[in-house]
Amino acid sequence: MPSNEAHRAAVLGSPIAHSLSPVLHRAAYAELGLDHWSYDRFEVDEAGLPGFIEGLDSSWAGLSLTMPLKRAIIPLLDEITDTAASVEAVNTFVLTEDGRRTGDNTDIPGMIAALRERGVDKVESAAILGAGATASSALAALAEICTGPVTAYVRSAARADEMRGWGERLGVDVRIADWATAAEALHAPLVIATTPAGTTDALAADVPAAPGTLFDVLYEPWPTELASRWSSTGAPVVGGLDLLVHQAVLQVERMTGLDAPVAAMRVAGEAALAAREV
Repeated sequence: MPSNEAHRAAVLGSPIAHSLSPVLHRAAYAELGLDHWSYDRFEVDEAGLPGFIEGLDSSWAGLSLTMPLKRAIIPLLDEITDTAASVEAVNTFVLTEDGRRTGDNTDIPGMIAALRERGVDKVESAAILGAGATASSALAALAEICTGPVTAYVRSAARADEMRGWGERLGVDVRIADWATAAEALHAPLVIATTPAGTTDALAADVPAAPGTLFDVLYEPWPTELASRWSSTGAPVVGGLDLLVHQAVLQVERMTGLDAPVAAMRVAGEAALAAREV
């Protein structure tokens, strides 16, 4: 899309005030010289989503979608990618020039890109801590890079059934373990922590002397106690900001048609998080 035409984009969700997406996308626009592009945030819940979508005009290029809208957007779309369909979640809405509403999921390829940035292309097995929405995206990413079993550490039988279901759907050999044995996960070649802040703090003391790679999807607070202890061993750690940047990079590229400036977006994200800590 030409830089001299006005285009709009935004992130929608509830709550939304904490979102770093405006910082990342605006940094990309500045670096790419897209002076007539704007990116905002809007507090929108599931009830308000259909009205918001209907109100979009041709100046809109796309939307980023966060909770609780990643599934609610699907019935409002003309088409979704196979990636989004695989986890029934859309985080990227693109309004094409002919007016079609398309949906994609950049969380999954974003995870893969963040891992590859740390030199992780393939692993023989992996462990997932948690079983929420992010865990299903992690399983989809592991379907691409993990050649063996994935052990999911969960707290309830219902969550265990959900993870087994996702594994069957995605073609991943998912094995279930009780959260009480989560310290065993830390010996896997790749550990993906998808739990809320504070949940894995107690595991920090159990980090082995020579662990594999940790992917902790949190970015605030950062580092988590688990990530801090892991880093102290010299082993690779991938953080939530890495994921946020890489999924936003793909969103920028889908909305603008241009190569996104990864480094500039990362610097902007780091600066924004540092400012929050002051």
